[in-house]
Amino acid sequence: MKLSGRSYFAAKTNANFPANRERLGLPTIQGIVLLFDAESGVPLAVLDSIEITIRRTGAATAAAAKKLARSDSSTVTICGCGEQGRVQLEAIAGVLPIERAWAFDADPERAWRFAETRSRELSIEVRPAVDLGAALRESDVVVTCTPSRSPIVAKADVLPGTFLAAVGADSAGKQELEPAILARGKVVADSIDQCVEIGELQHAISGGFLRREDVYAELAEIVDGVKPGRTSDDEITVFDSTGTALEDVAAAAAVYEKAVERSRGVRFLF
Repeated sequence: MKLSGRSYFAAKTNANFPANRERLGLPTIQGIVLLFDAESGVPLAVLDSIEITIRRTGAATAAAAKKLARSDSSTVTICGCGEQGRVQLEAIAGVLPIERAWAFDADPERAWRFAETRSRELSIEVRPAVDLGAALRESDVVVTCTPSRSPIVAKADVLPGTFLAAVGADSAGKQELEPAILARGKVVADSIDQCVEIGELQHAISGGFLRREDVYAELAEIVDGVKPGRTSDDEITVFDSTGTALEDVAAAAAVYEKAVERSRGVRFLF
């Protein structure tokens, strides 16, 4: 891809260490991104993939929210109070007039800590959600970023006009939404091919709730204006987000260019 007139490509490797947080106080995901000049193949940078992956995922949600959420959306529920939840709330609050947020996590203590910290940092009201269904019914926007392998968001709790960003389902078997939600709403995928295999669409399609051809669009089509985003205040819109390689390259290239501009990082001579 090109950024600021220069062509880049990247290689990324991630590994999952589920016990890291409890044993070592470290993030579950560990990995690196290698950035290269696309014309010469010269390696340009080695970057920690954790924050890059988290932030590019949040940026994709923000881009989707600008087109698919109601412009007056003021309440959001964040399901999953880890680092991804942190960035997702920041991203949503950056593009919508959010006044209140509900924080839900399988660990109630984690939700309380998240609410306290995010309230202070973002200067909005963030409360832990003791009753997830009640929080969902009060929300204009719902973001799910958990490792769940069974639905945590029920169709009955998603009201007309809601925008949902399903971020956690990014591998086979993971699932956060009741499949009937996708059948009821306008579904936009970051990559249809990928979401059919590892996103929320894997369950909706295998369960017969909708067909591949029922997916409304890919996010790029909405952002580029090829197809309109939200077209009424009452429709339910769903962004199935699994993460794409192009997002990784764009994010890594942006970080690299800013680092060079600000003389940050450690230089190595090859």
